[in-house]
Amino acid sequence: MTQSLAPRCAARAPARTRTFKLRPVAVGCALLALGSANLALAQQAAQEVMVTGIRRGIESAISVKKNSDSIVEAISAEDIGKLPDTSIAESIARLPGIAAQRTNGRATGISVRGFAPDFTNALLNGREQVSTGDSRYVEFDQYPSELMNGVTVYKTPDGALIGQGLSATIDMKTARPLDFTSRVVSANVRKEQLGVGLQTAKGDGTRANLAYIDQFADRTIGLAVAYARLDETTGVSSNFGSWGVNDVCPVAQNADNKCPVATQGKAPGGFNDLVDQTKQTREAVMATLQYKPNKNFSTTLDVFYTKFDQNLLEQGLQVPLAPAFPGWGQNYGGTAVSNTTVNNGVITAGTINGFKAVSRNDSTATHDKVHSLGWNTQFKVADWAAAVDLASSEAKRISANIQTTAGQAGNCKATPSLCGSVSWTGFDGNSVTSPKYTTTVGLGDTSANKLTDVEGWGGGASLPQAGYSSQPMTDDKLNAYRFNVKRNLPEGMMFTDVELGLSLADRKKTRTYIEGRLLTGAATDPYAAVSVPGASTAIAPGTGLPYVAWNPDGSIGPIYTVASKLVPDIANKNWLVSEKVTTTYAKLGVDNTLMGLPVRGNLGVQLVHTNQSSTAFNTDGTACPGDVCTLRSNTAGAQYYDVLPSLNLAADLGNEQTLRLGLGRQMARPTLDDLRASVMFSVNATQGLLTGSAGNPALKPFRANTLDLSYEKYFGNKGYVSVAGFYKQLSTYVIKSINANYDFSPFVTAATPLPGTGSKTGIMTQPVNGSGGRVSGLELAASMPLDKLSNWLDGFGVQASYSYTDSAVVLPITGFTTGNISSPTIPLPGLSKHVGGLTFYYEKYGFSARVAQRYRSDFIGNVPSFAGDVELVQVKAEKITDLQLGYDFHSGPVKGLSILLQVNNLTNTPYIEYGNSVLDERKHVNYGKTYLFGLNYKI
Repeated sequence: MTQSLAPRCAARAPARTRTFKLRPVAVGCALLALGSANLALAQQAAQEVMVTGIRRGIESAISVKKNSDSIVEAISAEDIGKLPDTSIAESIARLPGIAAQRTNGRATGISVRGFAPDFTNALLNGREQVSTGDSRYVEFDQYPSELMNGVTVYKTPDGALIGQGLSATIDMKTARPLDFTSRVVSANVRKEQLGVGLQTAKGDGTRANLAYIDQFADRTIGLAVAYARLDETTGVSSNFGSWGVNDVCPVAQNADNKCPVATQGKAPGGFNDLVDQTKQTREAVMATLQYKPNKNFSTTLDVFYTKFDQNLLEQGLQVPLAPAFPGWGQNYGGTAVSNTTVNNGVITAGTINGFKAVSRNDSTATHDKVHSLGWNTQFKVADWAAAVDLASSEAKRISANIQTTAGQAGNCKATPSLCGSVSWTGFDGNSVTSPKYTTTVGLGDTSANKLTDVEGWGGGASLPQAGYSSQPMTDDKLNAYRFNVKRNLPEGMMFTDVELGLSLADRKKTRTYIEGRLLTGAATDPYAAVSVPGASTAIAPGTGLPYVAWNPDGSIGPIYTVASKLVPDIANKNWLVSEKVTTTYAKLGVDNTLMGLPVRGNLGVQLVHTNQSSTAFNTDGTACPGDVCTLRSNTAGAQYYDVLPSLNLAADLGNEQTLRLGLGRQMARPTLDDLRASVMFSVNATQGLLTGSAGNPALKPFRANTLDLSYEKYFGNKGYVSVAGFYKQLSTYVIKSINANYDFSPFVTAATPLPGTGSKTGIMTQPVNGSGGRVSGLELAASMPLDKLSNWLDGFGVQASYSYTDSAVVLPITGFTTGNISSPTIPLPGLSKHVGGLTFYYEKYGFSARVAQRYRSDFIGNVPSFAGDVELVQVKAEKITDLQLGYDFHSGPVKGLSILLQVNNLTNTPYIEYGNSVLDERKHVNYGKTYLFGLNYKI
């Protein structure tokens, strides 16, 4: 350490690579030169190097993993503070076997071991959290990483862990002030540039947080308070969405021979060519007050609150090409495809006349509020240690969505001059290909294009629709009470201690939808139109076609009136689900010898009683005059017990080797949306029978018998390697099913027009419990400082992980007997088979550098649908790469100051949804890179 740093930096500067143009160590040396006051560190002989920052965070996390009785992954506060993360979601997503799903470019839902986010439960300081979304899973972007002191991910069940998930349980933890040895004051500010590398406009933002931790009254009182704020305007991202491939003029549609063979084949089905920009503000506060007058009594009050406002403006062009054959949609009985070039059944070039496109300008405002309160008191009575915990969590979401359409007002068939033609070339039969489009209609003409029902989507003359308004709202409340006692058992017994507990949880979630058609004129005038206020001509980035752009915020009232709408699918979105869960548990500690090996762990069992119910609407689809249906209320539910045993054993093999065994039974309750008591049905004239869809408030949980086995080799707290396998035998699960013999009698009224046969039996699609299936997987992980290989690599390190998950479940379909449709086997929805992560870091002499990449293979994601529900879509595999450079001043006049440079999504990885194959892209969004420069000062 006595030699100069300059030769070290010169020797270690890496060669330029294809992937990263930055030279992290070289940049670090420049930062070191700026911090000349600290260079004296290198000139002090035999000075001890302080382990801080990245390495301290890694070592703290390894210590948690090493000392846990269960199979866990962990993050420490230092680790979180050093990662380029706007929320705790991105930090968690770097752990082995864990991946994140992106929404609007941000990590939100967390998937563990390939399972969908609904199978993972979230806790804050050991207390179950509610969610702002329609389902159960917590949107982790609500939780700033700056306010978290640590995260533990439990992959195996534990008898004393309340609110466990089927794939994992994620426990986020805030600071405990009495755990700190002295006062801490920290301030952090970061400046962001978003959407770097996009062809459209960039965005910017700031992040700031302030934390204060102190101890009073001879360290019997502790206080921790922290505040974090995020202000961002994202870059203008391009969002190209295909409507798939259209089978033009198939034989079944060509009985009148209007389509010659030369115009039959695959053609583009249409597309959205949009740009998105989001303004978002998140404010969060954390506070903890501790009182511990002596070792026998302590009480702690926790408060967490976050407010997240997001405003999305989406603008662009919507081009419906699917109705290219006579009698369909926009052509109003017009022409088929002409001027075609057909190769092997693919119309590589063609023209559609009677064409009308739509300029879309949509605004979505979402306002989320989440609060969590907890009061925990611990005390001793004789030989027993007792704890009482009171908790309350509530999440509210209020949204306002305005969708507007602009274009030519009128009927192409009646007035051909209103419309033009659209042509394409270069189509190869896959929607992933963006052909070149040309039009003869002035799509960007701000004087000719009006706010109107361009395509007749509102339902014709009686139900015009110049736009649409929806206001979805959710309110999720959970109150919980817990009491437990614990005591040590006499020496010489098989078990070391015993813990007994009782937990009561009462949860209610309400979802409400208010929707309506936007009108620019009378409710019976389908071609009413008004000029677009403040209109401008913009260019859609995917096709280069023009469109009319404007901001519809505040337009309801001055421009539009709302015609309320309550049809079956809207009524189906309104529901209340209630759950009362009582859990009693017993847990025994293990610290003994088995087959000559020291073994520690625990043996536990939970008895869980669930009382669930839902109130929603029954809707007869034929009783909806004027777009407003007659509704009837329906309430139903179920009660059931679950016995959940668990065993966790960790055997010390010597030489810092641990063999872990986890056995247990796990459960995950159905999604709240599946538990709704909604039923909607109507007569299907084509099939001549009743058809419908519904929720199922009598659903039982996903249940699985689980086996986990893990081998871990540690190198102190500095590094480890592990190999783990798991197997989950599903005894019950929840899946959408089709029942061809469903009895609609409980919902049919005297006014219901039954099919000609008078039968009340028909086809129902609803979630049901299935049985039989499995989920299995393998996980590999390593974290290693490279000085274990050579002293020349002192300060360098690597972390790597990979997991593989496979599944198969039997799909229950009743009432069908032909072929093999009665019992097909499919993968579990939401499964991502391959998940991996790789991180290289360097930290020494105050300088730090980190390059991290996380990967997940194709998966089925949960995304908001056009109608406002959550739907399952295929999401393409993605690699997200982040870069971080920093320097900490450990001495001198600016001691306690650190500087940070971060780049998120370094390779500008797009988000892609696809249909039947990866070549069938339905949505392709580029969010660009995010640059961040930050200053942090801590005393």
